[in-house]
Amino acid sequence: MIASTALLVRERGARATSIDDVLAHSGAPRGSVYHHFPGGRDQLLREATAFAGEVVARRLERGIGRDPLQALDTFLGTYREELIASGFRSGCPLVAVAIESREDGPGLQDAAGAAFERWAALLARSFTEGGVAEARARELSVMTLAAVEGALVLCRAQRDAAPLDSVHRQLRALLHDELDRPRPRSGEGR
Repeated sequence: MIASTALLVRERGARATSIDDVLAHSGAPRGSVYHHFPGGRDQLLREATAFAGEVVARRLERGIGRDPLQALDTFLGTYREELIASGFRSGCPLVAVAIESREDGPGLQDAAGAAFERWAALLARSFTEGGVAEARARELSVMTLAAVEGALVLCRAQRDAAPLDSVHRQLRALLHDELDRPRPRSGEGR
């Protein structure tokens, strides 16, 4: 039910995803909602948000220690594949939750914010391990997430992968430049 909720939120948004939709999508019996989610729809949405955040975090963690450019390619490539496979219906469930959650119970927006923070930290770690200065890596990670999330919205609205492809090229070029930038040796630049 959690995975079904996350998938439905990606396509429909949080407000438009009902318990009945989740049950129909997952094939779970109605009683299982009340047994596993005594907090009802709010609890199910919070757990689906955490689940979606964890899925992407695992993808990002697999990129740590590898070439940061390759990790970026994998991260954006996966989003691109999912977007096209869904007929441009699938976005990021965290965005849906973040912009709709004020009426969907306490803690939902906080869960989305925490997941975004984790993603940014993982991206920054990947960039830092590739040779980007720590402060710059943090900035690049936030910009990467903001650009990708915005591109996903544009892709859905235009039913075209071109915005994500453009963002991918620009982020890749920027990261490539950062990785190629000479670093001061110990004791220099003080």
